[in-house]
Amino acid sequence: MEPIRVGVVMGGTSSEREISLSSGDAVAEALERRGHDVVRIVLGNGVDALDSLAAADMDAAFLALHGRQGEDGCVQGILEMIGVPYTGSGVLASALAMDKVKSKELFRLHNIGTPPYYVIQREQLDAGEELESVHGSFGFPVVVKPRREGSSVGVCKASNMKELAIAVEEALLYDESVLVERFIKGTEVAVALLDGKVLGSIEIVPDGELFDFGSKYRSSKTEYHLPARISEARLHGIFHLAERAAEALDVRGPARVDMILTEGMNEYVLELNTLPGMTERSLFPRVAASAGYDFDSLCEQILAGARLDSGLKLETIGRRGLASEPNIWQEIEFEESELAWMPSSGRSKSAEVGQKAG
Repeated sequence: MEPIRVGVVMGGTSSEREISLSSGDAVAEALERRGHDVVRIVLGNGVDALDSLAAADMDAAFLALHGRQGEDGCVQGILEMIGVPYTGSGVLASALAMDKVKSKELFRLHNIGTPPYYVIQREQLDAGEELESVHGSFGFPVVVKPRREGSSVGVCKASNMKELAIAVEEALLYDESVLVERFIKGTEVAVALLDGKVLGSIEIVPDGELFDFGSKYRSSKTEYHLPARISEARLHGIFHLAERAAEALDVRGPARVDMILTEGMNEYVLELNTLPGMTERSLFPRVAASAGYDFDSLCEQILAGARLDSGLKLETIGRRGLASEPNIWQEIEFEESELAWMPSSGRSKSAEVGQKAG
């Protein structure tokens, strides 16, 4: 890949800021080793995202953000506005994947197994609604999660009403909306994809019953098995399931699909991550390494897929993004019949998208 100027975007305002900074530093160093001109763009702490991104004068943005206002389509939308191609999924796919409830609704619409759940809103409890009445006969144990958080932040298991109340209170520290999901006992597996193609799987044996934040980033007792220790036939089955989950949300670029596999041969998709971690402890680079990607080449492969929701790719737009090509649309020739919708005073053999949108 020809060397370009890359903005590695990291930091942000979410609870995953420190993880994002680690991912961003690792990616920036890798791309520098590949010969790219890298500018580190650290968002958050009062930094204006629009000004910072617009002033970076970059050919493409490599997103190393995690959590809300970074992984949820917000920054992707800014980059769409200023015409800078970026890595990872587009605005809508990012927003859907970040929202655990909406993604589960789409999984169910596509006949993709996902654990039963219900949602608790802070306003329900503030209005005096009893947690017991909301929970009803749903049963235990359950897993409680903030609706829009990553890295298992705020995730707790509850086996009775007392534990549920504590878990919900904890999750509400991170979001106004909380997901209560049936706990499924089984083997936790993550499948990594890049540009829609499966790279492989990894099995996680957490230090405890849940692969929570502590198991991911603090524990030395969490075990990883690569590939997952399941039969070849079942492995192919979960690969197909991961591809279907990615298609359901229309994701692109890197993605990680987290699943639970039961002894009864059922597979449940828990969630899909559109900007998987890129730290030394992260699952995605480990799986990619098993598929033949060293870390530097993985980062460059992800960068090569940078694009806009319009479908325009980095290689199509060229250096310095769309903003540097003000006449790109003027080169599109239209037949006279295609301009029938336009008032005669506005017709010409070359039509700008700005005219059409108006």
